[in-house]
Amino acid sequence: MKVSEILQVKGDILYTVTPDMPLVEAVATMAERDIGSLVVMEYGDLVGMLTFREVIGALHANGGSVGGGTVRKYMDDSPLTVTPDTEVNEVRRMMLDKHARYLPVMNAKTLLGVISFYDVAKAVLEAQNFENRMLKAYIRDWPVEQTAD
Repeated sequence: MKVSEILQVKGDILYTVTPDMPLVEAVATMAERDIGSLVVMEYGDLVGMLTFREVIGALHANGGSVGGGTVRKYMDDSPLTVTPDTEVNEVRRMMLDKHARYLPVMNAKTLLGVISFYDVAKAVLEAQNFENRMLKAYIRDWPVEQTAD
């Protein structure tokens, strides 16, 4: 299974912010949309990711307040990315090795979407369920061996 298949099921809704947006506005967007990440875009290019991990870092740095800073101050400015052709097993390894919960999907310099750890887990589970159903159907239809008399 490839990343492109996950994106087809997930859909193409993508939430972006600019690096100069006040962090408090970005956090409000995340809360209102019930999302865990925002892609940070500048002049049409991916320049970072803002996830709940960076927001928690900002809260810690500001004594429990988001503070008056911008997204640029707290964003991850070098997020891991994947392509539509990346195999899901490679994505799982990357996410686990780097503790990344969200990965932008890039086709050259074009942002196609973001996949989350949840999206990957859901896709793998659905693929396994499908495979299990096919195996069970195959086993039920297993031909009975004829014995020689």
